[in-house]
Amino acid sequence: MLKSININLEIMEAMLYFWQATKDKEKVGEGYILSIADKQEMQYIYGEDFNSESVRLVLSAISNKELLNTKNKTERKFWNNNMWMLEDMGIMNSMLLPLKTLNLDELVSAINSKINDFAYESADIIFFPGHNEIYRINENKIFINFFRLSADMFEENKLTIDETDLKQFILDRIMEINK
Repeated sequence: MLKSININLEIMEAMLYFWQATKDKEKVGEGYILSIADKQEMQYIYGEDFNSESVRLVLSAISNKELLNTKNKTERKFWNNNMWMLEDMGIMNSMLLPLKTLNLDELVSAINSKINDFAYESADIIFFPGHNEIYRINENKIFINFFRLSADMFEENKLTIDETDLKQFILDRIMEINK
């Protein structure tokens, strides 16, 4: 039986500081960048063509206002995503602020009414600064690419992902956990 849905914004809070400091022309140190790259939650998105060194390389180039010198498409995508946040902090805030007040308690009863014997007592929703994929599931953890969120310009605090309301998207992904 599912008892709780937890939202983890730890990486996004770290990225918020990075984006704000960089926008304010402050130098973000390698130690801080490495602390982001080494976070346990980031390990799940790493693969052959993107790893902690990729994160360090990209964020360091952005912080130092250097051009990214890589042929790796995934690293370039990550660079583009981060530069997009720096270009318009208003868009970034319209994506991040609703996550800080996101309440998913109503989804717990909806899931339990559909699934009698849910595999886990909790589901963890982890927003991360990704590159290509929309989401990834690992056991009871759902990793959602922050850069794939879309803020509604006409309705404050409304987010969609892959043209689906964020809460519905999360509900659908939690249902995938039990398959």
